[in-house]
Amino acid sequence: MNWILLSVVSAMLLGVYDAAKKWSVRSNAVPIVLLCCVSIGALLYLPLMIWSAMDADSIPWNSFVVRPLSWERHGLVLSKSLLVGASWTCAFTALKHLPLSIAAPIRATSPFWTILIAITFFDERPTPIQWLGIAIVLLGFWRFTLVGRREGIRFTRNRWVNLMVLATILGALSSIYDKWLLQDAGFDPVTMQAWFTVYLVPVMVPLAVWWYRFDSPRSVVMAQPPEIRSPPVEVANQTAGQVTGQMVDRSIDIQRFHWRWSIAVVSPLLIMADWFYFVALADPDAMVSVVSVLRRCSVVIALAFGAKALSESNFRAKLTCVGLILLGVVLLTWHG
Repeated sequence: MNWILLSVVSAMLLGVYDAAKKWSVRSNAVPIVLLCCVSIGALLYLPLMIWSAMDADSIPWNSFVVRPLSWERHGLVLSKSLLVGASWTCAFTALKHLPLSIAAPIRATSPFWTILIAITFFDERPTPIQWLGIAIVLLGFWRFTLVGRREGIRFTRNRWVNLMVLATILGALSSIYDKWLLQDAGFDPVTMQAWFTVYLVPVMVPLAVWWYRFDSPRSVVMAQPPEIRSPPVEVANQTAGQVTGQMVDRSIDIQRFHWRWSIAVVSPLLIMADWFYFVALADPDAMVSVVSVLRRCSVVIALAFGAKALSESNFRAKLTCVGLILLGVVLLTWHG
């Protein structure tokens, strides 16, 4: 399958993944959502890893065999997990507080940072038509900042926007690292993805422990003086300002965890999207700058979900921005 087509399939899956993420983190405890998501992903890969370790020859498709790694190569994958873990923590937290139709386009600016890094370190040189396509895509992203102002979101002053930008830069670095692991270090896609997914679990555990000790309803109760403490279950049923008729410290942020079935599909969607992405990057002809731009066109699905399911505003203005993005993608794909 052509690496451009693989990138487009990855983008479609990534769009549904973004929608599932937003639904999962709405008014929810982000650290536990993250831990649940990565744990489900690890559980999905464990049977394949065990099968590969016990009898790799019996796996019908060689590309699905999870290879054993040296300690040095485990360290390389762990580094990727740390980088992605930091990016996801920033992205999920920002997504909780921003409209999906604003957050997704910010996240989609990753190609801009990826291009800068790819040109600097990989000596990639997109053709003039590809540069035009990339410029049009970035123009569409810039127009989203203007739409954001109508919704009271000033991109230069909003801390959640800044957090999403940080997540995007970390994601761009991860894209560059992915290409190095796949093409230079010689990892095959499934092996890298399986071990990276498993390592994400211990990476996310410290943040979940922090939530349990300091931000959960239980921790809020324990932080109060003995005379106004109430059972944790009662805290969970109250707003952050009141517990069973008695006031608690409003400076303490209560983050209750709610299980939603969307949490269960986040990791499977990402695993499928990443598999197509990794296979595309493993192609020697693939250009990481182009793959990243195509992958970020998942914003189209995010926009539609935000408008229809979440009733987010300025749909037509955002649709114009998406039209620019699609025009840029057409130029990139047509050249490919």
